[in-house]
Amino acid sequence: MLNLEAIRGQLDELDSELVALFEKRMSLCKEVAEFKIQTGKQVLDRKREAEKIQAVRSLAHGELNRSGVEDVFKQIMAVSRKLQYQMLAEHNMLDPIHFQAVDTIKKDHVTVVYQGVPGAYSQSAMFQYFGDEIEYYAVHTWDDAMKAVSEGKADYAVLPIENSSAGMVVDVCDLLIKYNNIIVDECYLKVNHALMGLADSDIRQIQTVYSHPQGLMQCANYLEAHKDWETISLNNTALSAQTVVQHNDPSKAAIASELAAKLYGLKILEHGVNDNKDNTTRFLIVAPTRIYRKNAKKLSICLEIAHESGSLYQTLSHIIYNDLNMTKIESRPIPDKAWEYRFFIDMEGNLGDSSVQNALKGMKEEVMSLKVLGNY
Repeated sequence: MLNLEAIRGQLDELDSELVALFEKRMSLCKEVAEFKIQTGKQVLDRKREAEKIQAVRSLAHGELNRSGVEDVFKQIMAVSRKLQYQMLAEHNMLDPIHFQAVDTIKKDHVTVVYQGVPGAYSQSAMFQYFGDEIEYYAVHTWDDAMKAVSEGKADYAVLPIENSSAGMVVDVCDLLIKYNNIIVDECYLKVNHALMGLADSDIRQIQTVYSHPQGLMQCANYLEAHKDWETISLNNTALSAQTVVQHNDPSKAAIASELAAKLYGLKILEHGVNDNKDNTTRFLIVAPTRIYRKNAKKLSICLEIAHESGSLYQTLSHIIYNDLNMTKIESRPIPDKAWEYRFFIDMEGNLGDSSVQNALKGMKEEVMSLKVLGNY
């Protein structure tokens, strides 16, 4: 009869031997790293690793064991690479970050651009962050706002990136890749949608409601109770209010901010029509210069990885190994590359920290591309 405790005792002995062998291997890897530091040789040698995997697979018996050995040695080699990156950091041989640390983000005597028309939530977020003693102007699209900053026509742009109810604003994610503007800060604005119409409108007359697609989404339950209303998407909630004024039709209404109602002289037909009363939108403050505050705590990056098994796991392991906390990950399709994706990642950390530099170095070596979007 099998004795479980005896078997476990044998496993414990083997595990002790495995740990001793692992540490011996890591000691040799340290010597490899020292050689690479002296010669400037790259840490990641894909050809060598592929050959090594094939070699250890051939030593195992049975497909299950061969597959298991491959997984184990991939992890061992990943830990080895992380050790080597750490040693590069200790020798100040990591790639320069090309970002300038600043004490504060300049908010006075600046020009700010936002998307929409007066009364847009982006304008409210702009005032909340910068105050109203600034030069500012509006543009038609988020792309226009990013372009204005990129071309030096504005010092900053204010762009929505995420809503607590509707999720990510994916078009803005794509623009962070299209342009080289940098996220320098963020702000949170509580969203309070209202249904508004002309001064002589009555809610019983309403037939058509205008709003931004996310505005409509954030009021889905309210609109579900009025299935006879036609909903029409526009580029901005405040533009929806402006459209109601232009039509001058009491059967048309808009879902927008109460500020928009005030600016355009509309009557609020119903307050607080958003489903989530704690609805909040996160806005990004982007600038053309590669700066970050010395006390910045959040790092945003975007990366593209090889379309193969385990590549995302291996990439994220650098975050774990360097004791960093990943707070968000989102994927977006890569244009012209069917079924391949970019990953947008937020993590805690500062570009001045060696752990962050080490993680970025490791990821950069192993992915197809990596872009630091900002540290704020």
